[in-house]
Amino acid sequence: MILVLGDSLSAEYGLPRGTGWVTLLERQLQNEKSPWTVFNASISGETSSGGLTRLQQLLNQKKPGIVMIELGANDALRGLPPAQTEANLRKMIQMSKKIGARVLLFGIQIPSNYGQNYTTQFKEIYPKLQSEERIELLPFFLEGVATKAQYFQADRLHPNEEAQPILFKNVWGSMAPYSNLLKKSP
Repeated sequence: MILVLGDSLSAEYGLPRGTGWVTLLERQLQNEKSPWTVFNASISGETSSGGLTRLQQLLNQKKPGIVMIELGANDALRGLPPAQTEANLRKMIQMSKKIGARVLLFGIQIPSNYGQNYTTQFKEIYPKLQSEERIELLPFFLEGVATKAQYFQADRLHPNEEAQPILFKNVWGSMAPYSNLLKKSP
């Protein structure tokens, strides 16, 4: 099983049900006749501390082979210290690895309206964790979407239905190291 632990970007916020990138991932796995399933535990508004609070129970219940962590954007929107976000993400990575799961971390970048120093510190969390924890990283989840207004809902924060195939392609491309794993039973 693949566990997706994310925020509104993965929870289909403002989208018709079944049109988000997670559903597109499920369909791709089915098309490839992969025995893997996907459980989407994403919640709109989720922070890294909220994800950390929920993760152990999810790991115990679902026993995933792959954990996708798409968290941090709401931490940044609230101006939380990057060190706190990093610590929470690191704990989630370590908890996932402890049960033998592989981890794919989704890099999140924020606009510079919190100041260049904060923006840089936040952006550096993800490659640092990839290197130190030896996990896979999708460098920037919103690549190909973030700078294009036509891919956003009216709130200018949440990708629209048209953006979901792009997000899926970003995720699928980052799953290449798992290609042999996805052909076998979890």
